[in-house]
Amino acid sequence: MRLKIIAVGTRMPGWVEEGYGEYAKRLPREFSVEMVELPLGQRGKNASVEKAMAKEGELMLAAIPAGDRVIALDVEGRPWSTPKLADNLAAWRMEGDNYSLLIGGPDGLAPACLARAQSRWSLSALTLPHPLVRILVIEQLYRAWTILNNH
Repeated sequence: MRLKIIAVGTRMPGWVEEGYGEYAKRLPREFSVEMVELPLGQRGKNASVEKAMAKEGELMLAAIPAGDRVIALDVEGRPWSTPKLADNLAAWRMEGDNYSLLIGGPDGLAPACLARAQSRWSLSALTLPHPLVRILVIEQLYRAWTILNNH
């Protein structure tokens, strides 16, 4: 099983890189998590948010490897407890499938990305800044791994 986190946004602040890196380095080699960063769509005074999201969506869909199952990080998704995530990870490992987890930009995920997802995972009912979501996802993956390994 391979997990790929596909996230909109590049050149994250140092605190994001440090937070993500701290939990990523704690994971063992056999638990492969790859981060793929995609550029933000053009935003500004005269730019359409819908066009920016559509461009981000196109890049995101192109970054999903063929055959991957897709999980969209979405405020309207289902909340998973850490033990539920651990159960999911165990099931995913048994199935042998690879997974791509999609993290949208400041305006969320493009409708095409939500449509491509087999499931939607909500970290919180709160609207979270997309850089922080990266840290929360890798931290929860680490916690789920520790549960599976009786730590």
